[in-house]
Amino acid sequence: MSSSPRRLAVLISGGGSNLSALMDACDDPEYGCEVVLVVADRDGCGGIETARSAGIPTAIIKVGDFADRSDWDRALADALAAPTPDLVVSAGFLKMLGPAVLRTFPGRIINTHNSLLPSFPGIHGPADALAHGVKVAGATLFLVDEGMDTGQILAQCVVDVLEEDTEETLLERIKIAERAQLVRTVGAMMRDGWRVEGRRAFLNRP
Repeated sequence: MSSSPRRLAVLISGGGSNLSALMDACDDPEYGCEVVLVVADRDGCGGIETARSAGIPTAIIKVGDFADRSDWDRALADALAAPTPDLVVSAGFLKMLGPAVLRTFPGRIINTHNSLLPSFPGIHGPADALAHGVKVAGATLFLVDEGMDTGQILAQCVVDVLEEDTEETLLERIKIAERAQLVRTVGAMMRDGWRVEGRRAFLNRP
């Protein structure tokens, strides 16, 4: 690995708890990464203020500010490309990425989702898990492709579903495991690399 920190661009749509976890990890030189840009798709995202307070460049790129979705996609691709990140991390970003972004960072965009994919894709993962009566839930980190939560899986973590769980209590436990998995896997990817073989993705061994 180069002595220079590997560069991360992070996409958010809310408070930025995953972003904060990554920023905390980057404070340790041994982690070997730095967040060089944070982009939100809406106003009022707490994660933007967190990044600004830390001196990290930010941008707010809203779909409604553009004539059509493809213009937004190209603007987002240009903004992400400017700081030349090694990896783009979609961390609670609530928009599907379009072809311009995917072409700019082929195989270098990851997303974290609060279910054990391919089960329960979409925005209601924990609620769907409870409704189906599963005994374990969890989070999945995967490479982003043109589908919804369909890319190759890099890592998964499991959380037991308790008899007394509500959507809120299950989601909170998933988030804790999800943040740890995100930090751990991003660090491993940037230190040692990863590879894709068809539908399967693997972290390289150190």
